[in-house]
Amino acid sequence: MVEVVPARINLPRPPPTSTDLQNLPVRVVLQRVSRAEVRVDGRVTGKIGVGLLVLAGFAPSDNDDALAWMADKLLGLRVFGDAEGKMNLALADVHGAVLVVSQFTLYGDVQKGRRPSFIDAAPPELAVPLYERFVALLKERGAGSGVQVATGEFGAMMEVELVNDGPVTLILEK
Repeated sequence: MVEVVPARINLPRPPPTSTDLQNLPVRVVLQRVSRAEVRVDGRVTGKIGVGLLVLAGFAPSDNDDALAWMADKLLGLRVFGDAEGKMNLALADVHGAVLVVSQFTLYGDVQKGRRPSFIDAAPPELAVPLYERFVALLKERGAGSGVQVATGEFGAMMEVELVNDGPVTLILEK
């Protein structure tokens, strides 16, 4: 007799509530791009060719360890195709760059009502230093391998233009 084992279903975690602020992770959405740029008031503030567009959101509980982990993870992710088209190459292998755009709306909570609540996002007085530290870590740790880092402008209304390559889009949390 063959035993039938039910399939295991991994359901997504429910989004954290404002009562879970100690447990909120750094949240990043990354897209593999063939090019991307960000403009503020018609002025280009950051532009890259092949690389990663990184939309980064921060919570009040984020710390240097989480930022360092995320920077290292982004720089080391093998999401670029090798000669066989398999995702085996990292940013440095393809001479890629990173474009970082602050995105507090990644912490939008739409469980109640019709308008998102952003109370779980770090307020600007906390988010600005977290964003600046994250960008600095990417620059420091990517410099040895030639990875360039460009940015948007924190808190500004930005226009982000990109050509998603693949498409490859990942959500990372730490």
